[in-house]
Amino acid sequence: MPALALRGSTLAYLGVMVVLPLAVLAAQSAELGPSAFWKAIFDPFAWHALKLTISTALVMVAINAVMGTATAWVLVRYEFPGKEVMNALIDLPFAVPTVVTGLMLVALYGPSSALGTVLGRAGLGVIYQQPGIVLALLFVTYPFVIRSVQPVLLEVDRGEEEAAATLGASPWMVFRRVTLPTLFPSILTGTALAFSRALGEFGSVVMVAGNRPLETKTGPMYVFGEIESGNRHGAMVVSVVLLATSLGILIALNLIQRRRGGGHGE
Repeated sequence: MPALALRGSTLAYLGVMVVLPLAVLAAQSAELGPSAFWKAIFDPFAWHALKLTISTALVMVAINAVMGTATAWVLVRYEFPGKEVMNALIDLPFAVPTVVTGLMLVALYGPSSALGTVLGRAGLGVIYQQPGIVLALLFVTYPFVIRSVQPVLLEVDRGEEEAAATLGASPWMVFRRVTLPTLFPSILTGTALAFSRALGEFGSVVMVAGNRPLETKTGPMYVFGEIESGNRHGAMVVSVVLLATSLGILIALNLIQRRRGGGHGE
């Protein structure tokens, strides 16, 4: 009986906190019919905002997959002064308000800063440009891949790597053939979580993007703008697309992990 009550209470909490708001949003976005729904998606401003959100998130994922794995490798495989400080700093993006993140990036790379002036003269503007969006996403999602890969790397059997090296394999071949297949599921998990997180990022992006329609206006910024201008339906439709994309990625990730777990169990 206590177990049944516990399951029921947790499912009810999930329903109230997650499922019910999602259901209401989906229902209200579809209340004007399919034609109005698709028209709102393919509105030039909405469509560009969605494409920009997804493309910048994909660029961020590609960078984080490489650099996050490399960072986890350094933290696990090497000893150096300041390692504990570095390990603590990795989680800082989880604690810093995203608006503060945007403010820090503007202070560092903004047109009035020394670095921003140098980059601007070289034609490499960051703030109020699309690279600034990628930079903000990189900061707020920085820990995901690292914290996914790090515990797995700690458990990797070094004996297999040493055996491959003894047989003449180069360090790169050892990593690619022995270590990477073990790390790949955790890399996939980290990048999927980072991508889903990036789809909804608003606070840091609104500070660095400039909010220019058809140039630097992302999906979350479009939603906020449409709410302010009274286009509630358009905001809901774009919100549903972002949520559905994120939910689809997370469901696919869970299915992949379940299949791999089933395969290991056999």
